[in-house]
Amino acid sequence: MPKPQPKHLALPHQRSRVRLAPRLGPRVLYARDEASGAGTSSDVLPRVLIVEDDFLVSSDMEAELTDAGFVVVGIATSAKEAIELAAAEEPHLVIMDIRLEGPSDGVEAAIEIFKSKGIRSLFASAYHDAETRRRAEPCSPLGWIAKPYPMGGLVAAVRHAVRTVGGPEPEAT
Repeated sequence: MPKPQPKHLALPHQRSRVRLAPRLGPRVLYARDEASGAGTSSDVLPRVLIVEDDFLVSSDMEAELTDAGFVVVGIATSAKEAIELAAAEEPHLVIMDIRLEGPSDGVEAAIEIFKSKGIRSLFASAYHDAETRRRAEPCSPLGWIAKPYPMGGLVAAVRHAVRTVGGPEPEAT
């Protein structure tokens, strides 16, 4: 008689991508043994800033990008916060939503970030009409991802954008 599998293990066809609750509080990280030379410094990993005012969407984006080997330097919910984080953290690129909290939108934030730091944005938004794209031309967008999008599509677009800006390749996962 075969042994029953423990209930905490899921078979590949039973895995679900649905998250029942957002991750609250800080994430526990375990340090690698640097004495053995294992691991890669976060200085050589691709660094991205997420600008998204929907908590669930930004949490999913952060989890998927981190799992894919990117370093998420922060999550901004407003244009002002995005500009401040980009200046402080200097990511390789920004993943930018258009509609944000506050009086300014993502296009205005992307233009300011590009003018002040030379950091380009990959737009991930439901608003990608011709007028919005025309407004965004001064910040030399890395591309547009139309919402809703699969997280795998986002990761692929970010990988391509990092190669475009000459950033480092993420760690293989």
